[in-house]
Amino acid sequence: MQRYLILDDGSVFKGTGFGAKNSTTGEVVFTTGMTGYQEAVTDQSYANQILVFTNPLIGNYGVTLDDYESLQPNCKGVICREVARVSTSWRQQETFPAFLEHMDIPGISGIDTRALVKKLRVHGTMKGSIIDATDELEHAFDQLHATVMSDQLVAQVSTTKPYPNPGNKRNIVLIDYGAKHSILRELAARDCNTIVLPYTATAEDIFKLKPDGVLLSNGPGNPEVMQDAVNMVSEVEKKIPVFGICLGHQILAQANGAKTFKMKFGHRGFNHPVREIATGRITFTSQNHGYAVDPESIDPNELIVTHREINDGTIEGIRHRYYPAFSVQFHPDAAPGPSDAVDLFDDFMHMIDIRKEEEHNA
Repeated sequence: MQRYLILDDGSVFKGTGFGAKNSTTGEVVFTTGMTGYQEAVTDQSYANQILVFTNPLIGNYGVTLDDYESLQPNCKGVICREVARVSTSWRQQETFPAFLEHMDIPGISGIDTRALVKKLRVHGTMKGSIIDATDELEHAFDQLHATVMSDQLVAQVSTTKPYPNPGNKRNIVLIDYGAKHSILRELAARDCNTIVLPYTATAEDIFKLKPDGVLLSNGPGNPEVMQDAVNMVSEVEKKIPVFGICLGHQILAQANGAKTFKMKFGHRGFNHPVREIATGRITFTSQNHGYAVDPESIDPNELIVTHREINDGTIEGIRHRYYPAFSVQFHPDAAPGPSDAVDLFDDFMHMIDIRKEEEHNA
């Protein structure tokens, strides 16, 4: 099954199809992770994106239900150099191509991914389509050029109704902007009693539940369109400890006057080095974001920059000077990736406990 990958700049890459047989269009981005193809595809932060894997071989250990980061992924397509013909693992429940087929996600292999990634690094991410080799190219390019990529993606991936993830200790509200299951796993590992709320949750909705802490999840799209969430956080952070991850980090920053910008090609992968400014500690992190906080917009009277990315110096973490609120651009839950930063969940628990003790002694 021959397929083409076409890009908005007129480029054409010929390859072999696998997974679902339909054509697709999305923003073409790349990830540098050597493993974790299943977690990446099921990460809702990849909604409306066609994902290029820089690792030359994917699919060699199959797919298992235990590694889903969402049950209904919204990734638009998969591009790789080679997909494994045979996959072997005692955990495997199905092959990667079969998984993509029943998830309705098309794939294309045999692409020169090094040339493709170099193009994306030089020119930035761009629109692309995976089409059948029998399709008329001129018409396919016309459709691609006419396609408008939406910035408002959170509504597609957030839960529509609240639901619990029961536990016996701290009461946590998780705002679902496209939350990875691994965030819930980390909260469950700390026996948190978690209520997951839709992205539309207001400050009043949260206050009614009387939580000990609020966690703002990862998610896709442009953070600048999340004004309702920004308004909510600006109220909540004054009364309840807040921890933001990825999109949640960008929302917390905006709630305190900062601005965000779209990066040329973003950070996606499981090997991004980050420095904690206070200690100099280096952690390798799992990341997936195409937007970042503008350092020039940070008000030092309100926010402290706590982490920076070593390669390009982008802001990777902030903390409020006066309120119990902090956030990171990377994924401390990893899944997959190094778990160097997982102790940030413990820092959140500690912040909650200190706040509860202060209220008790007041």
